[in-house]
Amino acid sequence: MKVLILSQHFWPEAFRINELAQNLRDDGCEVTILTGQPNYPSGQVYEGYRAGGICREEFDGMPVYRVPLVPRGNGHIVSLGLNYFSFVFSAAIFGLWQLRGQKFDVIFVYGTSPILQAISAVVLRWVKRSRLVVWVQDLWPESLQAAGFIDNQKVLGAVGLVVKWIYRRCDLLLVQSQAFVDAVRPMAGRTPVEYYPNPGEKVFQQAIPPGTVPQLQLPEGFNVVFAGNLGVVQALDSILDAAEQLLPYPDVRFVLVGSGRRGEWLREQVEQRGLTNVLLPGRFPPEAMPPILEQASALLVTLTRSPIMSLTVPSKVQAYLAAGRPVLAALDGEGARVVEEARAGFACPAEDADALAAAVLRLRALPAPEREAMGRAARQFYQQNFEPTTLARKLTDRFRSLQPKRQAMTGNNA
Repeated sequence: MKVLILSQHFWPEAFRINELAQNLRDDGCEVTILTGQPNYPSGQVYEGYRAGGICREEFDGMPVYRVPLVPRGNGHIVSLGLNYFSFVFSAAIFGLWQLRGQKFDVIFVYGTSPILQAISAVVLRWVKRSRLVVWVQDLWPESLQAAGFIDNQKVLGAVGLVVKWIYRRCDLLLVQSQAFVDAVRPMAGRTPVEYYPNPGEKVFQQAIPPGTVPQLQLPEGFNVVFAGNLGVVQALDSILDAAEQLLPYPDVRFVLVGSGRRGEWLREQVEQRGLTNVLLPGRFPPEAMPPILEQASALLVTLTRSPIMSLTVPSKVQAYLAAGRPVLAALDGEGARVVEEARAGFACPAEDADALAAAVLRLRALPAPEREAMGRAARQFYQQNFEPTTLARKLTDRFRSLQPKRQAMTGNNA
């Protein structure tokens, strides 16, 4: 089966789709990737690439076609808009030219924000006469408002119409959270909407030879580790407020590993408020993360309080469960439900610094065997629900199931 993956982000950028492409290939699919020029998260095009370049290269034996785009730059809304729309245009125009003469059974869109990248996939679907599957990672247009990018209701309404247009020209919509199903279905028309979770990463199943990746040695004590994007929706204020409350407990530290739009603000706040119990070691490559997470006393996941965020399962939840350490989930809704169902740790309301500080102390007070039992439960739940090879096989089977059901390619429920 020939599968075209369309994703604005791909290797050497660190995204989950990189490993999923390998897993689909290993499961017998002939995989091709159409993507942009790598520039995430720094906003600058990686060395060896050009923003206006068109090229073909290989990733682990799979052909990767790259189209021009405007880099993200400093992350300002104008820069991001140019980045997003330049990829939509380039993937539709230059992508068609690069992929001329090639046929695909399935076009698979890794639907991180912005979902608008799928417009180019609709064009490719019409030309290539392929099945189109979009894997929805964020709800649009709701995510635009939740992240503070747009609050104008007319603009949000217009974006919603475009999203509806995309969804209704797909053959299958996959959503990363069970709570997304009911949210997406009203916009999908007759397009099926099914739950397909973010898989874990194989790096948590591999032995990392010493000295091959950067290392971070955590200090002695009770280390609460947050790993990932340091952005607006991560509710970093509540982490700092909880850390301030816990200053009287010298063994408790918050270690925030990562980078993002609020990284500089975070450093300024830590210094201004004298938060000596907050460590900011920076960003590490994915292969360096398992040893860091496995040293943690607890792994912290946070989101802002909003209806849209309560439907989301942050992808770091799978990584945390795979690490086999207790999880503290300062989340509302679906993400908290997963942690509690796994019996992997404690959940508390989003953006509630008092509750987060209390949860840290509650976990710290548990006997070590009880915390270890939480870690084992986390790992077991991961194996049962998020194991990457198993999920890739399910996805391949679902792709195959679409093939006999070919319909007219003018849009199945426009």
